Amino acid sequence: MRIGCFACVEPFAPLGCQLKAIREMGFTFADVTDNHDGGALGEEFGFAPTVSLDSHPDHLRALAKDAGIRLSAFCAHANLLDPSSPATYGTAQIVKAIRLAHDLGIREVITCDGEPHTAFGKSLAPAERVLIVREKLQVPIQWAEELGVKLLIETHGPVTDNIALMGDLLERLGHEKTVGICLDTGNCWLGGGDPLAYIKAFGRRIGHVHWKDMPNEMEARRGKIFGCGMALIALGDGVVGIEGIVRALRAAKINVATTLEIAGAEAVKISAKRLKKW
Repeated sequence: MRIGCFACVEPFAPLGCQLKAIREMGFTFADVTDNHDGGALGEEFGFAPTVSLDSHPDHLRALAKDAGIRLSAFCAHANLLDPSSPATYGTAQIVKAIRLAHDLGIREVITCDGEPHTAFGKSLAPAERVLIVREKLQVPIQWAEELGVKLLIETHGPVTDNIALMGDLLERLGHEKTVGICLDTGNCWLGGGDPLAYIKAFGRRIGHVHWKDMPNEMEARRGKIFGCGMALIALGDGVVGIEGIVRALRAAKINVATTLEIAGAEAVKISAKRLKKW
């Protein structure tokens, strides 16, 4: 497995600085993490790790080359269960992410359903949730298929953290060679899922892994919240059972790029060392 790092490891630093910090920790792979339409003040003035989806690809290529980093995935984490809005990251942004990823030679774009924030989103029945995610991903799938990019749906929401709903969603989306799964170990567990069951059920549909462990005190909130940006502890210090997940992935011959979504340089280094050992 290739072990990369979440490109958000330094506070108030632009992407170029994030990539250099990742390289200094000994990694050669990273993802494009935060991104947006148009321009952003934080990017322009160098205090946010975000990049514009309207960037020329040469800009991002230069940042990666200068840092000695290979970009292994492009994050397009969306909010698909709330109503469509110009202020909500959704279908249009996922399409832009796919097109920019293709221009950069990145073959994996990762999206998700997300946790709804509106009364509308929270009121949806399970079948309605599957339908609304299907509808919002139709055009991105067409673009991904056209450009040879894999669109991976992350375990990060009430649809994707439910193994039955995830299975129904994948079946109804079709396009098995284009659509797959990003297994986020911490998010899956936090949302009430079992990462080992996902590996058994979906096997080779898993095209990327986000590594997170969760502390014991999160047990009480399990199944009540969906997803967290970064883990605050090293892999192996929590209750998710990361070593067993590594063994299950190896047994299933799932050899994919992976990303550490962990805060703090020391926790990141410890996690990488443990992953290599396991």
